Amino acid sequence: MALRKDLRLLIVDDMAVSRQILTQLLEQLGLVDVRSAQNGSEALMRLEQHPADIVIADLGMPGMDSIELLQRMRSGRRSHATRFVLTSGDDTDPRIDEERLGGMDRFLPKPFSSDRLIRVLEAVAGRL
Repeated sequence: MALRKDLRLLIVDDMAVSRQILTQLLEQLGLVDVRSAQNGSEALMRLEQHPADIVIADLGMPGMDSIELLQRMRSGRRSHATRFVLTSGDDTDPRIDEERLGGMDRFLPKPFSSDRLIRVLEAVAGRL
């Protein structure tokens, strides 16, 4: 299955370099509606202003982390159905299980290749 080029994505990561790398990968895949936020609070604000189809969020962020972000998204009127992909460099972190219980759609361990990113996005976007 090919990715729909009209997908709206929001990248949430406290590391600017990580946001930039992921944005570049997504743009190379032909996705043009890619926005970013540096933490969960900013992500919620951006989702209110510009809804997304898929949120790709890093596990560990200061302030509102991805666990609280996902909980708030799932309880939100406009964001409850937004697909959620969690990323982390530590695939053994027990918080990943919390995310699964909270409604995470997929986990994408860092570092990842563009092929793996495509497979995860295709799996998640296929349910939109």
